[in-house]
Formats: sequence, C-alpha cells, structure tokens
Amino acid sequence: MTTEQSDATAGGSTAEPKASDATRLATAGSDQAGTGPQPDAKTGTGNTDREAGTDTKAGTNAKARTNAKAGTNAEAEADAKAARVGTTDTGATAATGKITDGATPDAAGLATGDATGAADTAGKTDAGTDATDGASGGTAGDAASRTGKADPAGPGPADTKADDQAEPAEGTKPADPFLAFGPAPVPVLGRARRAVRAVGRFLVHEWTLATVAALALAVLMTWPTLRYPAYTLPQDYWDPSLQAWQLSWSGHILLTDPAQLWNSNAFYPDSWSFAFSDTLLGYAPAGMIGHGPEAALVRYNIMFVLAHALATLGAYALARQLGAGRIGAAVAGASYAYAPWLLAQAGHLHIISNGGIPLALAMLARGHGWSLRYGYRPDRRHAGWAFTGWLVAAWQLSLGFGIGLMFAYLLAGIVLVAALIWFARRWLVRPVKRPFGGRLFLADLLGGLLFGAVGALLAVPFFKVAELHPNAARTLGDIAIYSPPASGFLTAPAESRIWGQLHEGARSVLPWHPEMTLLPGFALYALAAGGLFFSVWRVRHRLYLLAGVLVSMVLAMGTRFFGGTWTFVPLFEYLPGWNGLRTPGRLMLWATLFLGVLAAGAVTAFCARVRELAAERVPPWPGPWLRLATLLPLVLVTVEGLNVTPHPVVPRQPAVMRTVDGPMLVLPSSQNLDQPVMLWSTSRFQQMVNGGSGFAPETQAKVRDVTVGFPDQLSIDYLRQLGVQNVVVFRNQLGGTPWEGILDKPVDGLGVTREDVGDAVVFRLLS
Repeated sequence: MTTEQSDATAGGSTAEPKASDATRLATAGSDQAGTGPQPDAKTGTGNTDREAGTDTKAGTNAKARTNAKAGTNAEAEADAKAARVGTTDTGATAATGKITDGATPDAAGLATGDATGAADTAGKTDAGTDATDGASGGTAGDAASRTGKADPAGPGPADTKADDQAEPAEGTKPADPFLAFGPAPVPVLGRARRAVRAVGRFLVHEWTLATVAALALAVLMTWPTLRYPAYTLPQDYWDPSLQAWQLSWSGHILLTDPAQLWNSNAFYPDSWSFAFSDTLLGYAPAGMIGHGPEAALVRYNIMFVLAHALATLGAYALARQLGAGRIGAAVAGASYAYAPWLLAQAGHLHIISNGGIPLALAMLARGHGWSLRYGYRPDRRHAGWAFTGWLVAAWQLSLGFGIGLMFAYLLAGIVLVAALIWFARRWLVRPVKRPFGGRLFLADLLGGLLFGAVGALLAVPFFKVAELHPNAARTLGDIAIYSPPASGFLTAPAESRIWGQLHEGARSVLPWHPEMTLLPGFALYALAAGGLFFSVWRVRHRLYLLAGVLVSMVLAMGTRFFGGTWTFVPLFEYLPGWNGLRTPGRLMLWATLFLGVLAAGAVTAFCARVRELAAERVPPWPGPWLRLATLLPLVLVTVEGLNVTPHPVVPRQPAVMRTVDGPMLVLPSSQNLDQPVMLWSTSRFQQMVNGGSGFAPETQAKVRDVTVGFPDQLSIDYLRQLGVQNVVVFRNQLGGTPWEGILDKPVDGLGVTREDVGDAVVFRLLS
C-alpha cells in the first residue's frame, strides 16, 4: 500500500463530514494553487500523517489537518483517492459508510471533487492523472454517498475500473454538485390549489375589477331604480311602459311563434306594428324570462341599470385600447355614461343602451393591433377580437336605429378610410409590407357581412312601415321643431342634481327642452380643452378628435346651424334611413365620446407627470395629496352625473286585462294612455287596437275619432267591421277626455251587452 493509500485510509477512518460547501471549495482552490498540505494548527506537524502509514492514530492528525485547511471532508478525499488508484484497502469502504451517514449526496460529491484536487496538487499520484481523475473521483463519491453501504470484503479486482470508467452503483445516478446552489424546486400544486389560484387571479384582474366597478357605479348612479323594481319606472311610465312591453313581446313571440315577430298584439289590425318604433330586439333573451307586467317592470329596470354599466365599461375599454391609463379611461367611461344631457333621456332605453358602440370599437381596434397612442402593431393582431367586435356592433344595431344608424355609417366610413390608408402605405407612399393576415381578413369579411346582413334584415320592416304608412315619414319641419340652438350645449336638463335648478331660466326659452338640453358636463369640457394642449395623444390626433366634436355638435343642431343647408339637410335627403331621425340632438352622443377620449389623454398625461414627481421623492411613491389630485377629474365628471330623476309608481294592472279576450279596444285612448295598456297586456298578449309609438296609424286614428260617440250604431258597426269583439272602458280615466260621458249612454237595441268588472266596464259586441 502506498503512502497516499495509507493516508486516505487513515483519514477516512476518523474524520467527520462537518465542513461547509464554501470551506470545501476554498480548500480545493488552495490545493490547486500548489500550496500542498499545511502544518497542523494544533500539533505543528506537516507530513506526519503520510509517514505514519496505516497507524490508527494518523486519523486524528488527518482530521486536524483538514480542519485547519478550512474543513476539507477527509472521508470524501479518501473515497476519491481509492476510486482513482483502484485500492482494495478497507479504509475506503469505511469512508464510504461515513459519508452516507454524515452528509447529503450532493455535499459528498462536492467534497470528493475537492479531495481529488488536493491529491493532484500534492504531486504524489501517477503522472497521467488529470481533470478526468477529479471527475471519476466525484462519481465514485456520489455512488458511495447514494448507496450508503460498505462491502465488508472490500472491492476486488473484478469490481474496480479505470479512472475514466468509474460508474455509480446500479439504479443510481450521479448528482450534479452545483445542484446544492440552485433554487428550491417549484412545488407541484394539486388541482384544488390550482383552481383557487386561477380564481384569485381572475378576481384581481383589471377587467374583472373594471366590470364590478361599472356595475356598482351604475347601481349607485341610477338609484332608486332597483329599490322597488316591480313597481316603479325611471322618468315616467309612458315611454318606459312601451319599452317594457317591447322586451316582453320579443321574448314571448320568439318562444311561441317567431314568424309573427313583426306583427305584434298592439295596433290591431295593422301589420308590421312591432317596427313602429325602435324595437330593442337585442334584449329579446331577457324577455324570455318571466311573465306578466311585474316581471316586465323588473326586467326593464335591470336592463336600465345594466345599460349604464355597459356604457361605462365600453368607453373605459375603448380609452384603454387607444392608450389611456386606468384613471384616464375611467374618466372617459364615467363621462360617457353619466353625461348630464343623458339624464333627459332616462325614459328612452334605446338611447341609454349605447355601450355597444365604444365596446365594439375597442374590440375592433384590439383585433387589428391598432392604438391611438402607439399606432399599428402587427404583432398584437387577433382575428377573434375583430370578429367579436363585429358581433357586438351587430347586437348594438339590433337595439334600434335611433343611434345605430349613425354607428353603421361611422363603421362604414372607418372601413373605407382604413382600406385606403393601408393601400396607399402598402403600394404608393412607402412600399413597405404591412402585414394584415389571412385570418384577420377572413374575420373582417365574415363579421362585416354579418353586420350588414343584420342591418339589412332589420331595415326591411321599417321600409315596409314607411311604405304602408306615409304619415310615419319625418319632414324637415319635424326636424326644425326638435333642433336645439347653440345655447343647448351649455344647458342641463331638470333631472341634473347639480345644474338642474340653476339652469331653469335657460331651459324656459328652449322650444322643447327635453331634447335640447345637451350639456355633456363643464368638467368634461375643461378636461377636453386641457387635452388639446397637454395629452399623451399626438397633436394631429387631438385635432382629429376636436374635429369630431365640432362636426357632431353641428349635426346635432339640425336645421339651427344656418338652416342645415350644408350639414344636416343633405344627409336627410340623400342618405338612406336618415330621414327617419326625428331628434338630431341625440347625435350629441358622439361629441360626448370624443370629448371623453380627449379628457382621457389629458388625465393620463397628468398621472404620468405625477409618477415622475413621485420618483424624485424618498421614498419614491406619490404622497396623499398627489394621489387625490389624480382622482379629482374622475370625481368631478361623476358628480356632474348625479340625478334627481323621478321614479313614479306604475298603475297596477286591472283584473279585466287578465280575463277579456281580444281583439279588443280600451277606452279612453291616446298615445300616453295606451302605453301602460300595452304593459298590462303582457299577461295574455291579446290583440288590441291600442298602442303608442312615434306616430299614430290611420286605422287607430280613425278608431279614436269614431268611438267618441260610443256606444252608438256607427262606432259599433265600424268596430265589428275591424273584428273588434270587446270594448273595455276604465272609469277612473274618463275625466277630461272626449269619452267622459260614455257610460251614461244606453245600449238597448245595439246588440251589445254590458258587464262591470272591477273598476272597468266591458262592452261585448255580439255579431
């Protein structure tokens, strides 16, 4: 046995594997530098261990020596040497067992490599020993440490291998010595914990928070709409009753007889009667839930609140897609949904339901990778978003042409301008390929065709109504009645909590103030004006937005802007469907949206400046006053949207409406009186002459004239000719109407029976 073997055996029999990884690496570096073994710190001896051979006391000296050299693991050193020179001494086997007992496999591997380096620098191994030897020693040490067993007989000649062929024990793999310095392995989560984490990420996502905030704000800003949803309606119970009936009718008929959708139970015997006004057909799925007047009221009130929430969320999404920050986008959303002028439209759900417009524009911009702030980014294109945007646009159009018509023309203009710009940049101005993508092109093609098909199919009934009822067409004289003056843009409606009473004098000089008070908010005006000079938008984009605001306001003035000769009148005369618009002031919706985007740019730039100032602070975050300053614009536009909208109690459904069959006529009759009757008919949807819309059909107008003398022979014969079987008269509504004395007339000899049913009187017309 050589001196090295003896040394390894002695060291392996007594040393303890207590040294740290850092000290072992330090020792290996020192040995490789050629310093050799150092004298024992306690005994002062140097090579005593090597001269002692197999003396059992040498282990103590070896242990002291290795501790003085920063704690080199002697057991790993002995194991490495035994594997390298092929010794059969049992000391190596003993060392192997000690490594397993006192150190982890990774630590043993590191110690083995260090011991090998020390032996090489000592210069007492064969001349052919090199870096491969160190690797072999590490492998042997790993094998020993993993098996944790010692062969009592010691390794024989058949079990030993050359230095570069040493292998770990069967069924084990050598450990990477640097694994001890790596990060801890990522724990594998179970299915339940993964689900919990996914739910948590969803709940704190920006769009989840934005949706919840929009819903909460809608409930608060429309309160007390949901306080008594089965008994009250916002604004009044005339137009809202009509629209509550529309929701009920579309859901009912699509479930029972879809072919009769456009032939409603009202306005008997006229056909296409469901197209006498905007239909809110996109809400038909909601109309399939519930039955009767109370369900209709609850449904309407819920959709009223949700319409405000969708408007807020849609404008927020559009501003975010264009490049605004969160607070700036919130300003755009709140100003768009709760602009003071919209408070006068609280009784018109088809005007309040405008959230699909900005939401569709946001999705289309997202699908095409376009942003107002960052321009066109092809890597952000997504065909799915583009197609969904077209679907949302089609749904918005199905709610009505009152605001949907302008939206359709705007989309057509955007598509045309975008196509021309893309073609010019691709082939003419700068011949650089701007990728569009086949999938995106297909999504636009199919989505555009779907949008056009929905618009065309919905337009057919309205064209039929215009053909059958010429009196339904609007004239420039009608437009002049509802055209607001320029002062209307600075006047708030009476429903505004902040400005309502202050602007009472300004409203008194307006011919029809419900459609002429068009104030979008003074805070919004101020923020948009600031956005012209201080904004994240480029200067040319600010000018485009300003032009959009001015054009929208000019069109909203109708014939008040120099007679509309070069503005509204050409559109009225030449664009299909434009002559169906009665109130041009509702085009203020587009000016409000453009003002909101301008304001969002200004608020975003302001918030960015606040962050820059905060970065100079210690610690680097905004102070409380700076935080409040960034929220002030949002607070201002929200406060201006506070309302005092009345919520009157809707008259309860008379019992007779649940028992009398149709075709029927309810007296007295007028547009406002007939709209609650339409709501009451949602229990049975019996056919009736009554109905209220934007115009009175000739048949209905004649019935009202003829029945002033009811019951008399002329009126009874005419009603029988129409097919009317029952006439219901409400006693408590007769006062002050042309039918006030109807119940005092006899029915003898007319072939009519009379029956009292609660507060109503039923006349049955016998054939």
